[in-house]
Amino acid sequence: MSFLKGKTAIITGAGKAVLSDGRCGSIGYGIATAYAKEGANLVITGRNVAKLEGAKHDLEDKYGIKVLVIAADINENADNEAVAKSVAEAAMKEFGRIDVLINNAQASASGVPLAEHTTEQFNLAMYSGLYATFYYMKACYPYLKETKGSVINFASGAGLFGNFGQCSYAAAKEGIRGLSRVAATEWGRDGINVNVICPLAWTQQLEQFKNAYPDAFDKNVHMPPMGHFGDAELEIGRVCVQLANPDFKYMTGETLTLEGGLGQRP
Repeated sequence: MSFLKGKTAIITGAGKAVLSDGRCGSIGYGIATAYAKEGANLVITGRNVAKLEGAKHDLEDKYGIKVLVIAADINENADNEAVAKSVAEAAMKEFGRIDVLINNAQASASGVPLAEHTTEQFNLAMYSGLYATFYYMKACYPYLKETKGSVINFASGAGLFGNFGQCSYAAAKEGIRGLSRVAATEWGRDGINVNVICPLAWTQQLEQFKNAYPDAFDKNVHMPPMGHFGDAELEIGRVCVQLANPDFKYMTGETLTLEGGLGQRP
């Protein structure tokens, strides 16, 4: 299709990760790959510069696009508004436009029961997920308004279903869903499309978890009804591409929230 050629997407948490079979091993990298195949220039952020540089090298070499790497970490000790603003300004300086913002980054202390959760663990999830989404949306809003662009945020079944040991993660993701609904209401008049995806993808982390703790994996990770876990690029990434398709946006004329889809348990 290549309808994203010449456009710019910001993807948080998009460092390179691969599975043992060579497929994309993280949602962020899967999205970046799907966008690169459509000709979009990318701004990728994260805490691990080596993984970001690995993604930049591969995506530029394979697909002939430009990738701007920015080390950025939204946390309780940072000037987070300034961090997000600097990323948006760097994107504008490099590419002159922002068409898509994808808030994918999220850290958390999973497996810790609510009664044992510390404030630091709770803050980790809130800042890396909910606050990061808030600050990046604010920073990119004026530029997305100019391009009639798209925001794609990531929530989770952890909040929808109340997964054990994921209280801070679930709280952050439910906050992101609420924030996204408000943005869809307020920004629709500006031509900005806002969507939420709740995915369950097969990632490098899940693969490593299964190999290291097979019994725990079998007890806690359930095969989706569709019979396979979501592919980070071919399913999650391609949905993100479609949500930035102007034909899709103007055909629907409304915000679509994908909850419980893409392999998530109903």
